[in-house]
Formats: sequence, structure tokens, C-alpha cells
Amino acid sequence: MGLAQTVYAQSSPATPPALDVERYELGSGDKIRVIVYGEEDLSGEFELDGTGIVALPLIGPVNIGGRDLAIAEQLISAKLADGYLVNPRVSIEVLNYRPFYILGEVKKPGSYPYVNSMTVLNAIALASGFTYRANEKKIAITRRVNGVETKITAEDTTLVLPGDIIRVPERFF
Repeated sequence: MGLAQTVYAQSSPATPPALDVERYELGSGDKIRVIVYGEEDLSGEFELDGTGIVALPLIGPVNIGGRDLAIAEQLISAKLADGYLVNPRVSIEVLNYRPFYILGEVKKPGSYPYVNSMTVLNAIALASGFTYRANEKKIAITRRVNGVETKITAEDTTLVLPGDIIRVPERFF
């Protein structure tokens, strides 16, 4: 079982779990919908910038990058409660997750949109498969786990998460 399964949910590799939205850390490139109940003018769709900051009406920039949805909701609620609203209720949902990246010995390396429950094998298929030089047994994923960049060895069934960097190395004959 890959690291993604043990960190985000327990499941068998044959049936990978969906992204655990409650523990998902927001990051640069995520598009979110912020709903402030009873305040349509303060609600809307927003994108996190390169530093994880989202600019909201009335309260301005809020740094929610690297935080899960519940903490981001609390941060926005606290800013709204600081002189603007009495007991604000805020909800956030992710509309579009940031892309993942695949580099190295695949036919079309680059950035690809994240799809829920995607595995490494699905990601490689999106990149048009391996090149003839690919070392299919030493695929690595770099991902942020609890704010720390972590490198893990990936298998075909390892889940890909938004913002992951998949590296397919060259094999030596």
C-alpha cells in the first residue's frame, strides 16, 4: 500500500479511495467557492495565488495555502467577525484542484488537470505512456505532507494528489 493510502485513507490498492476533502491542504492554483451564509455579496469563486493567498471582498487577502478546509473556514470567519459581521458562517468547497505534474521518461511530460481517484498508472496514460528508456520500477512522487515536501516511491496503484510531481527516471541498460 502506497503512502497516499496510509496518509489520507485506508483502502486496498485495487479500489483507491477518493481524495479526503476534509484533510486536503489548499494550495496555489486551487479554485474555491467561498459561501458566507446570508451575505451573497461576500460569497463567490476565487483562486489561490502563487503564495496561497486568496483576495476576498471586504476583508482583503487571507493566507489559506497549506491549510485544510476547516481551518481556512475558521480564518475567514475570524476576519469577517473582526468588525464586519456578527457570527459569520463560512463554507468553502474546492471547485478545481491544482494540477499535478509528470516529468522524465514519458512521451508527453507536463502539467495535467487533477482527476479524483487518479493513480500513477492513470497519470502515465495521460502523458501518453512511457518512453522506451523509462525505468518503470523506480517512479517517485514529490508531495507536500503536513507542509513538508516528501519524496515517496510510487507503484502503479499509488494515488496521485493535486500538486504532486511524478518523476519517471531513465533506465540504464
